[in-house]
Amino acid sequence: MAAIPKEKPSRTDEARAEFARYKADVKARGKPFYPYAMFHDTIMSVFVVVVIVSLAVIWKWTAFGPHHDPLHKGLLGGEVAQPADPGTTSFVPRPDWYFYFLFYLLRIFKWPESVFLGTIGIPTIALVLLIMLPFLDRRRVRRPSARPVAMVAAVLTIISMGVLTWKGATAKEALASEIKQDIPNWVKAEHLPPGALPGARLFASAGCTNCHTYNGAGGSQLGAPDLTAIGTRNLGVPTQIRHLQNPGSVTPGSPMPSFASLGPQRLRQLAVFLEASKGGK
Repeated sequence: MAAIPKEKPSRTDEARAEFARYKADVKARGKPFYPYAMFHDTIMSVFVVVVIVSLAVIWKWTAFGPHHDPLHKGLLGGEVAQPADPGTTSFVPRPDWYFYFLFYLLRIFKWPESVFLGTIGIPTIALVLLIMLPFLDRRRVRRPSARPVAMVAAVLTIISMGVLTWKGATAKEALASEIKQDIPNWVKAEHLPPGALPGARLFASAGCTNCHTYNGAGGSQLGAPDLTAIGTRNLGVPTQIRHLQNPGSVTPGSPMPSFASLGPQRLRQLAVFLEASKGGK
């Protein structure tokens, strides 16, 4: 009786058998760093470098390229931005996108009571827990279903970072037009003279209320004081101007930036407005 020829294994069966032999060999002898891990790291590094160089070439060529204009907007933006205007009164500073979550934490944890917790405490605790994780969880099981605590913590962290980043990216500052609508209330509450109105408008548009509060408008950031009754200190217009030009010379250690770029006339208008602010008394 003739022997029945064996059916030739399919390519899929051969691949599965080869993979099974490979896994058994790795389990028995392990996988050496060279050439396996070194080869993988080299390929990934080359890929990352190629992507970065490609993006740089696309950005440079489409921005400057045939136009020879550094201000031309290419596919990835212009080569340079418009020159900064040091006298602007409408610019709202924002951090880079990867700091948006910290930017929004500052809105949740107000200065000075809890800003340390939001900017240093929480990120530091999260970083320490991340560093300690390999020492605390030493199980060999890697299946997500067998690690519920780690998976829940990872999912909550990702969701929290995503939500905070999105909230920081879409957060809206108080617009100058909205602050200006309160100026009539300031005049009525503070009994401001007509000469203080130009300074009041400048105070509302120059970004002062981003840090200071005045008659309930604005936000106390970085410990900035309420200026509703700053005039009761009787500092005088010259001192107010000197403080606006160089805050550190009047209040040592002050984090307030210089407003000297506004020019002498506008600085005097601000100083007159501040001196006229007596807290309604």
